[in-house]
Amino acid sequence: MITESKLKAYFLPFIALLVLGPLACNFSSAGPTPNPLATQAAGTVAAELTKAVGGDATDPPVETLTPTPNGPTDTPTPSPSPTIACTDKARFIKDVTIPDNTRMDPGEEFEKTWRLENVGSCTWTTDYSTVFDSGNIMGASPSIKLDSEVAPDSTIDIGIPFVAPISNGTHRGNWMLRNANGLLFGLGDEADSPFWVQIVVGPTPTPRPVTVHSFVDNYCSADWVTGAGVLTCPGTDTDVAGFVLKRDTPKLETGVTENEAALQTHPQWVNNGIISGRFPAFSVVEGDHFKTVIGCLYKSGGSACDVKFQITYHADGGPLQKLGEWEESYDGTIRRIDIDLADKGLAGKSVEFSLVVLANGASTQDWAFWLLPRIVGPPR
Repeated sequence: MITESKLKAYFLPFIALLVLGPLACNFSSAGPTPNPLATQAAGTVAAELTKAVGGDATDPPVETLTPTPNGPTDTPTPSPSPTIACTDKARFIKDVTIPDNTRMDPGEEFEKTWRLENVGSCTWTTDYSTVFDSGNIMGASPSIKLDSEVAPDSTIDIGIPFVAPISNGTHRGNWMLRNANGLLFGLGDEADSPFWVQIVVGPTPTPRPVTVHSFVDNYCSADWVTGAGVLTCPGTDTDVAGFVLKRDTPKLETGVTENEAALQTHPQWVNNGIISGRFPAFSVVEGDHFKTVIGCLYKSGGSACDVKFQITYHADGGPLQKLGEWEESYDGTIRRIDIDLADKGLAGKSVEFSLVVLANGASTQDWAFWLLPRIVGPPR
């Protein structure tokens, strides 16, 4: 601490120099002449010194500082730890309702529900939303908040009400999720793929008919008989007992060679001979049709072919019934047959069909054919 005695020791020589220095400069041989400015300065300095070291009792105390031994020390502020951001990502589990391509009537109301899994590291809060992304919004709200929190590795069922568009066709709407910061995310490795609703508006199309049973491909499964008895299958075209053969590229009486197979059925070689093939039972459904083309095979120089075609059947083991009958001769024309089996009351029944050819008189040139005999109907 700086004491009064130390201040006096320090400042008195300096004061003396200030007072006496100017006086020394004004000494002359005639003796000193007082300098009023110097006297005033000396008095002022003395007064200041007195005030510094002692002062008047009414003066405020002089604040003294106690120095820190090692100087001031700054306490460093710790840096905050870096925050690792979480990630938002979803995985599609399944369509809970309305699978893709569900058929809807125009304007029909429905609710689509997806099951999604949180495969990110952020918890989805109720500040998260399901939002429309692209496609057809189908009358839905463009943004719907989640109704519960979804922790990582947990799932949520998200349901949104829709209204089917009025126009027929396939309609799709793509949807994403949006987090509390307004950022979109969804499915896939980059969490940038949408999930969607896809419906088909309009009536259910009638399935395109297909061949559900081919008589020509299964012709030897039938029991073939004539007046001479049971025939072998396939037969030979010289058998006077009658025969049945498959012709892969038959030439018809029109002169056209077909690329579809036909059955050649020849009655027993007697006047008014007959041949019949009874096939195993077939279950008929609504929409089934019996189809074939009938006529005579081509013969160089013409033919005396003159026959009667019949289709008969037994339904559910009942009596023999006739499905249809047509006469054909070698006249350069052929006949197309298309029978709606439901119109004949056969839908829902187990039916044994028979293909029958009868000779009209002599049968030596009755080269009759059934081109691609089959049942066409809705796919089974």
